[in-house]
Amino acid sequence: MCVRDRTVSKQRLPAGIAAGHPATVDAGTEILEEGGTAADAAVAACLASCSAETLMTGLLGGGHAIYWDAGARRARNLDCFVAVPGLGAEPHEPEVTTLEVPFGAELVHYAVGPASCGVPGLPAGLERLWQEHGRLPWPRLVEPALRITRAGASLPPAHAACLEMLEPVMTMNEGARIYAPGGRLLRSGDVVRQPGLAEALEVIASEGSGSVYRGTIADRLLELMVERGGLVTRQDLHTYEARWSRPVECAYRDHGVLTRADLSGLPETLPRLPPLRALSAAARVVALVVALAGTAGAEGHTTNLVTTDGAGNVCVLTTSLGLGSGDWIPGLDLHLNSMLGEADLIRGALEPGQRMQSMMAPTLALDDQKTVALAAGAAGGTRLRTALVGVLAGVMDEGLTAEEAVERPRFHPAGQTINAEPGVDEDGLGVLEGQTWAVRRWPSRHHYFGGVSLITRGGAAGDPRRSGSARLLA
Repeated sequence: MCVRDRTVSKQRLPAGIAAGHPATVDAGTEILEEGGTAADAAVAACLASCSAETLMTGLLGGGHAIYWDAGARRARNLDCFVAVPGLGAEPHEPEVTTLEVPFGAELVHYAVGPASCGVPGLPAGLERLWQEHGRLPWPRLVEPALRITRAGASLPPAHAACLEMLEPVMTMNEGARIYAPGGRLLRSGDVVRQPGLAEALEVIASEGSGSVYRGTIADRLLELMVERGGLVTRQDLHTYEARWSRPVECAYRDHGVLTRADLSGLPETLPRLPPLRALSAAARVVALVVALAGTAGAEGHTTNLVTTDGAGNVCVLTTSLGLGSGDWIPGLDLHLNSMLGEADLIRGALEPGQRMQSMMAPTLALDDQKTVALAAGAAGGTRLRTALVGVLAGVMDEGLTAEEAVERPRFHPAGQTINAEPGVDEDGLGVLEGQTWAVRRWPSRHHYFGGVSLITRGGAAGDPRRSGSARLLA
């Protein structure tokens, strides 16, 4: 779903939210209309996504954010990604379960189970964001997520398609009750019911996110680790901190782009893009493939949200559980992350306490007056960069609206294969086939190609590939 605002301001982005599920958007809108800041709305929307987008994210995962403080005219990155577990424990070889999951014509390998779970970072990040930039009481920000959980969350079409692919892991252990009640896998339009998650959110409302590190939820998480062979220790939880840092900046089409480096590849890719506005559709496809070539790997089940408030503050927050370990804390319906089983995130030896690397790239674009002109982020693992680059180029170079840029058919180079949605220019694909590329033409638009959320001065968009939504305040 996309929203267009024809009154384009040169001063600031319109207040609103773009996210991965209508219920997530509703939660953020509710908080903004009550006078909450972009940080308040992001926290409430993220908690709501942990109720409504359980196939994409969860409270025991990790994330990265970028926050623009309009008063200070300053942007900061917030690292609340997962950390490597094992502080204070004797080193031992973890036992994981390996799975093959089909994505279109590709079989992707995963490792799941309790030993694939890293130290959760998202709760600490949400609390840090609220403490420094929030205005409304913490329990108020939990209310929308609680309401969604108590009523049950509707499963949108893109999430239902994802569940069908992920059935082997999502119906392990406690997941069978949640996603296949009575032995039937949930379908589009069905309601996801997680009564234990309501209890967990009640604890979060009363104890704060610190409950995951030193309170009720921490105790329950550590019990599961002992019982099922997980690696997270009490010392891991006690020492975890969300961290602020300076964004990485690069130049693109008369804008300064603020984002993060690490595995995202965005600061390296945008500057090497040739001007696209004057190119034919075929030449544009070839130029983007040349700039993007060289990425491959597994799917990351991730979601993204963008919030803006009336004072000009902006937050982009990307979160994920990875695939998910297939284990839920009994009685709380909290799914463990599986970041240690995501091969694309493992670069070298893992030392307990260190942050894991990530492809997440929450992004702001500043105009020549150092004012935010665009805020965007994406989900999609190794497709995240491809999706985000295509949308940013569409808006900032080719002059597309938010809606047009998100809706446009996508393509992604993986190894020597170009994966292409229907509608990608065939002449361009033909040129690539005449070189060294094979082209895999997908039969329909698919969540494989990522999910972008963005707000521009002219509108906002949530990605239909992930059943996303967007809303601007009047």
